[in-house]
Order: sequence, then structure tokens, then C-alpha cells
Amino acid sequence: MKNFVVIVLVLFFSVSCKKELVKQPKGLIERGKMIDIMYDLSLLEAIKYQNPLSLDSSDTSQKRFVWQKYKVDSLQFAQSNIYYAAYYDDYKDMFDEIAKRLEKNQRAADSLAKIDDKKAAKEKKNKEKISGQDSKTDQTKLRKVNVDSIRRTMQMKKAIQK
Repeated sequence: MKNFVVIVLVLFFSVSCKKELVKQPKGLIERGKMIDIMYDLSLLEAIKYQNPLSLDSSDTSQKRFVWQKYKVDSLQFAQSNIYYAAYYDDYKDMFDEIAKRLEKNQRAADSLAKIDDKKAAKEKKNKEKISGQDSKTDQTKLRKVNVDSIRRTMQMKKAIQK
């Protein structure tokens, strides 16, 4: 019985001690900065997906810009990414924050697009209204000219007949 209790305790302690899956890299990028980097990289990927010709075929220059912006290198990012990915719950939380930022910016972009659409529709309506008024004005002038010229010719005919 004593041996059984000892074995169970040893197994319990060995299982309960959490081993670090991945050792913390020397130049670990802090969590907030890592989220910002991953956000920028996801924007670059979205741009490349939506319009492949908008970015050069080699994406190294865009990524290099992100590395320079945050003063990190690709190796440091890769090691930090592996470290954060080893802890699934925290990594998922990071991606949830990125998704929230993307949704927030998407809503802002959509509202700006709606405003632009409304302005364009209003301008189009104003142009149609103005062009419609011009054509009506031209038609009114033509009618006046035609009526006046007819009256003049009629008056001339009457004057000639007298």
C-alpha cells in the first residue's frame, strides 16, 4: 500500500510540474509589440490577397519594412513567434486582439466608403439637376426665339400686305 501511494505521488508530481515547451529566446519581443507586428503583417497579406499586383512579387521588402519599423529582425520574430505559439491560449488571445483591431478598422473603412458613395450620388444628382436645368433653359430660349421670329415674320407679312 505504501508503495502504491508513493508511486501515485511521484506520478502526480511529475505530471503536475509543467515543463516549459519552448525556452524563452534571448531577444523575446514583448507581447504588445508582437501583436503590432503580426497586425501589420496580416494587413500586408490582405493587401497581397486582394490585389496581388499592388505589391511587388517579392514580399521581402514589405516585411523588411515591418522589421525596420519595429526594430527587430526576422530571426528574432521567428523565435518569438515559436515561443508564443507554444502557449496556445495566449497565442489565441493575441490573434483575437488582432481580429478585433481588423474589424474595428474594417468598420471605419466601410463607413468612409459609404460617405464617399453618398457624396458621389449627391454630386451625380446635382449634375443631372444642373444639366436638366440647362437643357430646359435652352429649350425655353429656343421657344422664345422661334415664337418671336414667327411673330416678327407675321408682323412683316401684315405690314407688307397693308
